[in-house]
Amino acid sequence: MNWSSRTAGGETELGVPGRQAAGLSWSSRTAGGEAELVLQAGTGYWANLKLWFKQKISKEEFDVEARRLLTHDNVHSHNDFLLAILTRCQIMVSAPESGTSLLWTSPSAAKSSKPKNKKKFPSLRAKFEHRFQAQNPLSGAQHFVAKDPQEDDDVKFCTHTMVLPTRGQLEGRMIVTAYECGLDNVSEDAVTAVVHAVENHLKDILTAVISRRRSYRLRDGHFKYAFGSSVNPQPYLKNSIIAYNNIIDCPPTGMTIMAGTNSGSHISSDDVEQQAALLLACSGEDMLASLPPVNMYDLFGALQVHREVIPAHTVYALNIERILARLWHPSHEELEQDKIHRQRLAIKEGLVY
Repeated sequence: MNWSSRTAGGETELGVPGRQAAGLSWSSRTAGGEAELVLQAGTGYWANLKLWFKQKISKEEFDVEARRLLTHDNVHSHNDFLLAILTRCQIMVSAPESGTSLLWTSPSAAKSSKPKNKKKFPSLRAKFEHRFQAQNPLSGAQHFVAKDPQEDDDVKFCTHTMVLPTRGQLEGRMIVTAYECGLDNVSEDAVTAVVHAVENHLKDILTAVISRRRSYRLRDGHFKYAFGSSVNPQPYLKNSIIAYNNIIDCPPTGMTIMAGTNSGSHISSDDVEQQAALLLACSGEDMLASLPPVNMYDLFGALQVHREVIPAHTVYALNIERILARLWHPSHEELEQDKIHRQRLAIKEGLVY
């Protein structure tokens, strides 16, 4: 069996000398010269080639068997033979329909005077254009439906509503947290304890903030009360500080005296009035100046001084970051505009002549 092709550059022949045991003889004739490569592998090479064409063995297995059957000097002939087959197939597929094409014909067909009809290969481009259908890229996107903010019934956090959560909301949050931790239910006592804990925690924070703005008095050395009292010690009087520090406070109203306790520790109302009069006489005459409302700077300073208010470091760091993000102070231009606005209001009201 001879495979021949004629091109403008020359002639190429692939020859298989029957089923001889000698193997495969492949020759290539071109305009530049002639070269012959001989593969001496016997019938085993052709058997493996047939198995590869039938897809019973892979290309890697075929290459392994070819290397085993061939000598080291003739391994490149195996690659050249496969490249020649692939080149012949590509020439047949890519041949133009109008010009002279390279056909794979037998010698008897080449001698025939009747030309055969050329096989036309269908155009892949026409098939692809017929098969392609344009799609809208937004067809799979979700449709956006505008909602009224008043109709939003989602549960919001305390930072959004600016109020403490109700007992029902707090119980719902606790049930979700308990489920995430592997618990089945939340008791009523636990909800009550958390409600009181939240209230006391907020009271501690407010106490820390207010105690840095106004003076206060202590009971039993630790309980703070009488915030913003108008009675202040007079630093120029010798007995002012002594009188202020030697105050004996009575127990809260309604508290009964327990049996076995000293009844002398409970001072009478006359003594209380006498102490108040002494403090008023020893205090200064200047009234306390009014302070602006509590702002984020006051809260930031209180949390920095009283670190024990928020013992958890994670919660403390998170709240400090939120406070720093909301800090704000007016610029010089804003202060000047505020001053001009106040002057105009005063002129309008007739306070400035």
